[in-house]
Amino acid sequence: MTILHTDIYKFSIPMHPFTIATGTMHYAQNIFIRMHTDAGIYGVGECSAFPMIVGETQATCFEMAKDFAALWKNKDAAAIEERLQELHSFTAFNATVKSAFDMALYDLAAKAAGKPLYQFLGATGKKELETDLTIGIDTPEQMAAKAIDFVKRGVRIIKIKLGKNAKEDVERVRKIRAAVGPAIGLRIDANQGWNYEEALFALTNMGAFNVQFCEQPMRYWDDDKLPALVKQSPIKLMADESMFDHHDAKRIIAANACDYVNIKFAKSGGIWEAQKIHAVCKEHNIPCMMGGMLESRVALTAFAHFALAHDNVVFYDMDTCMLGHKTDPVTGGVQYKGFLLEVPEIPGIGADADEAFLQTLEKVTV
Repeated sequence: MTILHTDIYKFSIPMHPFTIATGTMHYAQNIFIRMHTDAGIYGVGECSAFPMIVGETQATCFEMAKDFAALWKNKDAAAIEERLQELHSFTAFNATVKSAFDMALYDLAAKAAGKPLYQFLGATGKKELETDLTIGIDTPEQMAAKAIDFVKRGVRIIKIKLGKNAKEDVERVRKIRAAVGPAIGLRIDANQGWNYEEALFALTNMGAFNVQFCEQPMRYWDDDKLPALVKQSPIKLMADESMFDHHDAKRIIAANACDYVNIKFAKSGGIWEAQKIHAVCKEHNIPCMMGGMLESRVALTAFAHFALAHDNVVFYDMDTCMLGHKTDPVTGGVQYKGFLLEVPEIPGIGADADEAFLQTLEKVTV
C-alpha cells in the first residue's frame, strides 16, 4: 500500500472544565488524520496533546504532522517499523503526534488483513473491559457529591484526581470513601503533584481507605525516591509520567520503583512502542493499565483493541471522552454498555470522524 496523501485536522473538542494537579482543560487539543493509499482505503489516527505532561500542543502537533505526512508520501504503509523509524530519525520525542501516524498505519494494516485491530494484534479471544470514571479536583464536599452521582449511574470504579494539597487530598479520599461505601473501587492520581514528604504523608493517611493504587505521586525528577516510597506506602504505586517508553519501563522496574505501569499512546508514540512496554512489564510481572489523555472515541477504540490483545493489561482507564466532552464527533467506534467497552467487529479500528464535524475544522492535506 503506497501512501498517496494525508488529511490533517485540528480536532478541537469543547469540554466542560476539567481540573487536575497540572492545570484545567477547557477543550481537548486533538489532531485527527486520514492517511490515503493507492489500495483505495485510508487509515485513521488521533492524538490528544497534553502540554503540561508531554510538552506538545495542538499547534506543534499540527506542524509536525505536516512534516511527517511529507516524509511518508509515496512510501509503503505496510512497512510499519520502517515508517516509524523514519519519524524517530527525523525528530526526537514528539510521541503524541507520532502516535496518530502509528495508529493510522495499524488501521490500514488491519483493514488490509480484513481483521478487527485486536485480532490483527494477535488476540485469540476477548476479555471484559470495565473502565473507571474520573473525578477532577474540587472541594472535598463537591467531589464526594460527584462520587455519589457516579455510583447512581452504575460506576463501580472511581478514579480520583489529587495533587494540589496533600492534607486536603486525604480529606477528599476520606469523604469519597465515606460517601460511596466499601464496595466501590477507588484509584487515585496525583499527576506528579506531591513531593516525597507530601506523598508519604498522603499515602500513609489514605492507607485505611482501601485505595487500589496511586498513579504518579511525584515529579519524574524524583524517580530516585520512588523505591523508598514503594517500600513505605500502604498503597500500590503506578508509574505514569515517569514512564514513556520501554527503556523507561526497564529503568523503573529494575529500580523497584513501581508496582504497576500506565501505558498511553500519547507517551509511547503509539502501538508499536506500547507493545514493547507491555513485553517488558509482562516479563517482570508488572501489571499494566490502558490509559489516555482527552481523546475522542477514535483513539479510545484503538486503546480498547490494544487492551484486548495484551493480557498483561488488567486495569482500564478509558473514560477519556466521558470527561466533559460537549460533543461526540465520531462515527462507529467503541460503545459503552454501562461502563463496559465493546469494540466494533469490522476490519481495522472501526471508528472514524463525523464528516459534518470535520467540515468545521482547520485542515491541511499533504
